[in-house]
Amino acid sequence: MSAFTGTWRLVRLALRRDRIQLPVWILGITVMLSSSLASLAKTYPTEAERATVLKTAANTPTILVLRGPPTGTGEGQLYAFQLIAFLCVLAAFMSTLAVVRHTRQNEETGRAEMIGATVVGRFAPLTAALTVVILSNALLGVLITGVLAGDGQDAQGAAVFATGLALNGIAFAGIAAFAAQLTDSARSANGIAAAAIGVAYALRGAGDALGDVHADGIRITSAWPSWTNPIGWAQQAFPFDANRWWVLLLPLALFAIGTGTAFAISEHRDWGTGLLPSRPGPAKAPRALLSPVGLAWRLQRGILLGWAIGIVALAAGVGTLTDALREAMEDNANANDLIRRLGNSTTADLITAFYSSMATVTGLIVAGYVVQATLRLRTEEAAGHLEPVLATATARYRWLAAHLACAVLGSGAILLASGAAMALGASKASGDLGESMGELVPALLVQWPATLVFAGIVVAVFGVLPRYTIALGSTAFVLSLVFGLFGGLLDLPQAVRDLSPFSHVPALPAVDVSWTPVVLMTAAAVVSAAGGAVAFRRRDLST
Repeated sequence: MSAFTGTWRLVRLALRRDRIQLPVWILGITVMLSSSLASLAKTYPTEAERATVLKTAANTPTILVLRGPPTGTGEGQLYAFQLIAFLCVLAAFMSTLAVVRHTRQNEETGRAEMIGATVVGRFAPLTAALTVVILSNALLGVLITGVLAGDGQDAQGAAVFATGLALNGIAFAGIAAFAAQLTDSARSANGIAAAAIGVAYALRGAGDALGDVHADGIRITSAWPSWTNPIGWAQQAFPFDANRWWVLLLPLALFAIGTGTAFAISEHRDWGTGLLPSRPGPAKAPRALLSPVGLAWRLQRGILLGWAIGIVALAAGVGTLTDALREAMEDNANANDLIRRLGNSTTADLITAFYSSMATVTGLIVAGYVVQATLRLRTEEAAGHLEPVLATATARYRWLAAHLACAVLGSGAILLASGAAMALGASKASGDLGESMGELVPALLVQWPATLVFAGIVVAVFGVLPRYTIALGSTAFVLSLVFGLFGGLLDLPQAVRDLSPFSHVPALPAVDVSWTPVVLMTAAAVVSAAGGAVAFRRRDLST
């Protein structure tokens, strides 16, 4: 029996397990690209309008950090500038989560041990996971090429764009394969992979922000940090411009190094262990862990800190864009309309509409944190950690309330800090910190009830249908993201857009606050969470 025996059977098993998750990822990224192409084409229909916004971007480091290096004024070049970095992040997460799910998570849950008792080679599980990810990224690349070509873009440029995106995902799959060998828990492996994605995005952003602007005022020659990571490589291939295929050899090399190292480690370690042994806990636990709140905070604080740093940094960057936005878009009626539709605003002032839209976007991101934090209820139960807790004097409702409190208060803290950070950035342009605080902090805090609706949904599903908590909770968030963020851009019917809680949030600071939707959403969150708590108290534990 070879070390790869049984690989194809495990590939079929993995595809069956991921028959919903991977198609959702692939189709979601494809639809997001398609809708973005239509929106950008409508917003910047002429080369002169594209040149204006790209000149502003080339001289605004914050925009370069968020987007990437401009390479020209063509439609395809604008698409590459606006979209590659964001789509690469999505493809990277799709890939890393899949690799960890079919390697380290299988070992952690004991599935790998059962599989290993059959006729399966030692390298088969890792090979199968990588095969599934490669096939998924290949399919994504084909669909992306088709969408771009169908939009009338150059075929070679479309192929370079899509291939760079797919190889970016494959390169991060190699990093995830290596991370899965380092640690003995799926959560830690996912954390390492996510950190790698974050570092890659930061390096890419720093390289572009530190780059040199060409004489035409549009093109950028990125500094060396952009050449250190897969996201930067996808951009430096210059789709729809130079179409540098040779750059795409770099993610292949990284994939080979990552997977080669992963296979070498896998050959010599024991099942269920990692190269880095788990750190032993302290001999005595702090007294805070004796309470449900203390235990919940210990489990939730890492999630909160990670989301808070990213969201607050984003808000601070957004706040500094006031002057650049006014210069680039004040005379562009299409761009003005786009920003107003994104923020559900009808105000005549572009900057006010922009902050309304950014408050909505920030609220949607915070809702992602709320979903992940409340999903911890299900992961703790499924992992068997809840049963020994309930074997003590801890009541079910106290345990649930502790985790829910962390999610609720954590989301409020993130929104408050984000409003302050955005106001601080905006005050550099306005010169009035007090006025900025008075406008932007309430604009962020009014998003809080909408985020709490998702906590209520997750708790309700957790109480009634525990096995479907992760699937239904994630689906509710994704649908709200599509309806709330892209509903106006896609001209979806108002009845469909109203399915998102964020469609009902008052568009501060563009309008005065209306308390009716705020109160109703808060009540809906409380009622659904209470119903889920009652159902949880009456049902059996489920693993």
